[in-house]
Amino acid sequence: MTAYMAQWAMALLIWLHVIAAIAWIGESFYFVMLDNGLKSPAEAEARERGVFGEMWSVHGGGFYHAQKYLVSPARMPEDLHWSKWKSYTTWLSGFALFTVMYLLQPGIYLLDPSVARIAPGLGVAAALGFLLVGWVVYDVLCRAFGDRDLRLGVAIAVYVGAAAFISTHLFAPQAAFLIIGAMLGTIMTANVFFWIIPGQKKMVAALARGETPDPLPGKRGKQRSVHNTYFTLPVVFAMLSSHFGMLFSHPASWIYLWLVMVAGALIRQFFVLWHKGQRNFALPVAGAVLIVLVIVAVAPGAMSTGASAEAAGVQGNVTVARIEPIIHERCAACHSAHPTLMASAPNGIMFDTAAEIRSRASLIEQQAVSAKSMPPGNVTHITRREREEIAAWVRGGAK
Repeated sequence: MTAYMAQWAMALLIWLHVIAAIAWIGESFYFVMLDNGLKSPAEAEARERGVFGEMWSVHGGGFYHAQKYLVSPARMPEDLHWSKWKSYTTWLSGFALFTVMYLLQPGIYLLDPSVARIAPGLGVAAALGFLLVGWVVYDVLCRAFGDRDLRLGVAIAVYVGAAAFISTHLFAPQAAFLIIGAMLGTIMTANVFFWIIPGQKKMVAALARGETPDPLPGKRGKQRSVHNTYFTLPVVFAMLSSHFGMLFSHPASWIYLWLVMVAGALIRQFFVLWHKGQRNFALPVAGAVLIVLVIVAVAPGAMSTGASAEAAGVQGNVTVARIEPIIHERCAACHSAHPTLMASAPNGIMFDTAAEIRSRASLIEQQAVSAKSMPPGNVTHITRREREEIAAWVRGGAK
């Protein structure tokens, strides 16, 4: 019952995290569109009131008229909307999930002895260090480069690539990708907490005192907000990467993660410019080219060749009778009607009978032989020889 309730707690946390992330990203996308789509006010009266730009839109059977004051309106409104709680909720729920799934059971998902032999406590500290150090290094880079946006962008891209390299050489492949996403997500929320909201509060406080607000804090917060815009698509990809075994299990996975993240930033820039009325189709084309290169590079051909080479050492005609004990010992701890490591079988996939094992032969080969992503963290200690047996069985027709 404890495991069952823990699974429900995790399901509800995932639900909360996804809802908060959708709300945060959706609001972010809306304001980026609004900022870049503003037109100079048509009426002189609006310009005299300090309106910097405006946009008319239609939605839900009504018309909306959005106006932006570059520094502040002449009078502070009584009801002022703050864009912060969605960001905080996304990070807090995500960190709770990360703690439950990875930090509290590092031997299952966080660490893999075949990648690096790290003590569980040290592995947890290293994972937390990625979140903290990730923000500190990013903040130092921003302070060092100031408003030299191109150089700062290159520096951040190089830094993320280095972090991806280190992560994939310390943690289990699946965890390594997630940690990079969590690092960038932490940077995004820290930008909101330490820069964007404090800058806005200073402007609001000055206006409440009847003073003309200093625009500098708002400009600094705006720079960090722009960074968050380009982090969004890479973070979403990394946070969903647990489904991409063909990618995170590749020996050069850190390079391909970095390339997909760069592609995401290029595609996001295309839409930013689109809102400004510019159509730079070279950006999404470049992003698509990078993604195609990754797809080709991690194609199963090379991995299958390796699997065949391993299987070459297996003698005799391998049948399910030889495979069934391996699956029961190495996989049934999760994939069975009564798993011992989880409350229920992930995705409802069970290997209790020979028929169930045969029906999932290609999936077993893909995850346990080609990608070597299962068992997670090799928690059940499957051997190379056992992987060879599975490969030979599938190559022989999974009889």
